[in-house]
Amino acid sequence: MSQTLARAGHWMRAHAPLIRKLQWLVVLAYAVLVGVPAFLPLPDDGARVFNNLTVFAQFVFWGIWWPFVLLSMVLFGRLWCGVLCPEGALAEFASGKGLNRAIPRWMRWGGWPFVAFALTTLYGQLVSVYQYPKAVLLVLGGSTLAAIVVGFVYGREKRVWCKYLCPVNGVFGLLAKLAPLHYKVDAAAWRASSGKKVIPINCAPLVAIRHMEGASDCHQCGRCSGYRGAVSLAARSPNAEVVAHGEALGGGWQTALLLLGLLGIAIGGFHWTVSPWFVALKQGVAEWLIERDILWPLDIGAPWFILTDYPELNDRFTLLDGATIVAYMLGTGVAMATGLSVCLALATRVLGPWRRARFHHLVQALIPAGGCSVFLGLSALTVTMLKHEGVPLDWVAPLRFGLLAGANLWSLVLAWQIAARHSRATARRLGALAGVALALALVDLAWWLMFVAW
Repeated sequence: MSQTLARAGHWMRAHAPLIRKLQWLVVLAYAVLVGVPAFLPLPDDGARVFNNLTVFAQFVFWGIWWPFVLLSMVLFGRLWCGVLCPEGALAEFASGKGLNRAIPRWMRWGGWPFVAFALTTLYGQLVSVYQYPKAVLLVLGGSTLAAIVVGFVYGREKRVWCKYLCPVNGVFGLLAKLAPLHYKVDAAAWRASSGKKVIPINCAPLVAIRHMEGASDCHQCGRCSGYRGAVSLAARSPNAEVVAHGEALGGGWQTALLLLGLLGIAIGGFHWTVSPWFVALKQGVAEWLIERDILWPLDIGAPWFILTDYPELNDRFTLLDGATIVAYMLGTGVAMATGLSVCLALATRVLGPWRRARFHHLVQALIPAGGCSVFLGLSALTVTMLKHEGVPLDWVAPLRFGLLAGANLWSLVLAWQIAARHSRATARRLGALAGVALALALVDLAWWLMFVAW
C-alpha cells in the first residue's frame, strides 16, 4: 500500500505537464459556466437542468461542485487545490508573468481566512449568489480576478492568493486535517541528503516542505514527491493530524473560523430562508419603524450587486431585508459560537487547569461536524433542484441524519483521543467528552430545526 501511494505521488510529479493541461480544461469549463449565464435571460418556470444553461450551471456549481469539493478535502486532502482549482491555476500563471514583488506584511495576517470567509458568506446571501447568474459572476468571477491580480503583483510562480486571501482557504485547511492521505517528510532522509546537489522545488502554495507536519497547507500537487529522497505520498490515520499536531498547529483564528464561521454564520446563511425567527425579527423591526413613521428602509432597495434586485421576478431586497439578513446571520454566529465555546471551555477545564492551547485543541474535535454542516447546507440546494426535476427524494432524510450521526461519532472519537493527550484520568476524559457531546447536540439542534421543525 505504501509503495503504491508513493508511486502515485511520483507519477504526479512526472506527469506535471498533463496535470497543467487538465487545469486549463477546468479553467475553460469554469469560465463558460460562470460567464455565459450572466448574459442570458433569466430562466422561466419551465427551465430544467438539461434544457437551460443557467439552471445547468447553477446545479453544477452549487449542487455538485462546491459540496463535493468540500467532501474531497476530507477524502484526499487539498488535491482539488493542486490539480483542479481554476483560481489557483490562474493565480500561479499570472505570478509567473508578473511583477515578483515581496508579499506585504498586512497580507500575512492570520485572520484573513476567517474574515474572507465571513464576508463572502454574508455578501453572497445579500446578492442571492445561489440563485442568480450575475451574482455568481460577481462573487466567483470577482474572486478569480482578485486572485489573478494578486498573483501578477506578488511572488514568482506562487499562489499567494491561495495562501493568504482565498475565502475558502481556511475551510479547506481545516477539512484537510482529516484526510487519510498526505505527503510525508522523512526528517532522517532529509538530513542525510544535506550536502548533495539537488534541484530546488517550486512549492506554489509556499509550504516549508522540510518542516511540513500536516496536510492543511499542502496542495497535493505532487511536485515535491521524491524530493531529496525524503518526501512521499503516504497513508495515515484520519485523526492523526488533529490529535498529534492540533495543539501546536491550531490557534485562535482557526477556532473563530470553525465556531463562528462554519458552525455559526454559515448555518445562519442556510437557516434564514426557512426560519420563523427571521420572519419574526423582520416583522418586529418593520412594526417598530412604522410606529415611528420611518418608512424608507421598507421601500428603498439597492442595485443588484449590493442587494438582490430582480423586479421582473418579484425578488427584491429592501434595506430592511438586507439589514435583517446580516443581523440574523451574525446573531446566529454569535449565539452558536458562544454556546459551543461554553461547552468546550467546560470540557477544557475538566481536563485540568485552564490552558488556551488545550481549548483550541479540543475545538478541532468539531471539524467533522463543521464540515458535515456546510455539506448539508450546500446540498440542500442540490435536493431542491432534484425535487424540481421530479427525482424521488425519500432517501434524503435518512442520508442527512446518517451523515450527521457519522460526523458526531467522528468528533467524539477525536475528542476522546485529544483528551487522552491532556489527561490520563478516565473520569476527566469522560467529563471532557460530555462537554464536547453537549456542543455537538447544539449543532444537531440547528439542523433538526431546519430539516424537521421548520
